[in-house]
Amino acid sequence: MVEIRPGLRLYKTALDRAAQESLRDQVREILRAVPLFQPVMPRTGKPFSVRMSNCGPLGWVSDRAGYRYQPDHPDTGQAWPPIPETLLRLWRDLAAYAKAPDACLINYYDATAKMGAHQDIDEQDFNAPILSVSLGDSCRFRFGGDTRGGSTQSLILESGDVLIFGGPARKMFHGVDRILPKTSTLLDPPGRINLTLRRAR
Repeated sequence: MVEIRPGLRLYKTALDRAAQESLRDQVREILRAVPLFQPVMPRTGKPFSVRMSNCGPLGWVSDRAGYRYQPDHPDTGQAWPPIPETLLRLWRDLAAYAKAPDACLINYYDATAKMGAHQDIDEQDFNAPILSVSLGDSCRFRFGGDTRGGSTQSLILESGDVLIFGGPARKMFHGVDRILPKTSTLLDPPGRINLTLRRAR
């Protein structure tokens, strides 16, 4: 484990190849039930470059009405499937937080997708950390402070890595600058899956 700064911890290859393959297959099953959808920005309706879905009691969505957590898929009305035990075990082992996560976002990045700098502040409990799992191609992850602008740093997240940010880093601005194509053979079609566990309520 590397503590990059207070509250921001990186566990390199926390999941070995076999565990990554198993989790990938579980995510595929989830996406058969609740397919990836294209979120859009509030007000403007501009589409995200990532596609997403969720698992757990609650799922995060974004549309013209705003950002929110809800119990069902915005297009199909299907309830989100349960969070895989592999992810719940990571939370129990690494998150250092007593309550279980009640939301897991599934973001899929193709080779051209990125995520602009943002804060995760739609949750009610900021004492709970965010736990992020990377599968597939590597990405350049950028992070800064609690206010927009100012100095930032970046690091490469690879398949199997787990990143946790909580405490003084819980509200940091962060995003994905770019995907690094052909850095993993885990996914077909290629790309990156990011799974983020949260305690929304």
